[in-house]
Amino acid sequence: MNYISLDDYRKAWVFRHKDIPVSSDDAAKIKPMSDERAAVLWSTMVSREFDHPDFFDDSMWCGQDKNFNDEVNWEAAWENGDALPPQEILEFLGWEANTTVYFCMARDNVIETTFDVFKRNWQNFMFLADGSLLVGKKRNSVVQFLESGKAKLGEKPSA
Repeated sequence: MNYISLDDYRKAWVFRHKDIPVSSDDAAKIKPMSDERAAVLWSTMVSREFDHPDFFDDSMWCGQDKNFNDEVNWEAAWENGDALPPQEILEFLGWEANTTVYFCMARDNVIETTFDVFKRNWQNFMFLADGSLLVGKKRNSVVQFLESGKAKLGEKPSA
């Protein structure tokens, strides 16, 4: 089984927040991965060595400053209740609405959805911003959401 139900997801409360409701249609498209599937995706797209962003170092692409060329404040837009993530992030990514995205929090904690669902519900996802990476399927652009309220914009090196 590749996914667990949102009801069984240990951090599902972020998608049930009374002040930031998620539509039932969108909730059905927010798919937490099973631990096994998350580990495979994490190892493939993020890191074979480290289980969590807290441990990233410069021996891997996501720990190297050279792979991140800009920084944006996401927290101000979040606190303002903006319906969409900051424009700088959207322009940087330039992804289509139906792009499959992975919100990667740790080796055993990855959520799959589409970019349009992520954009509409980005405020809910930001409760989980702790170095979390937003990566797109077959895309090199990446955003790392830091607990500090900043987002680092970067590119994964081509394999």
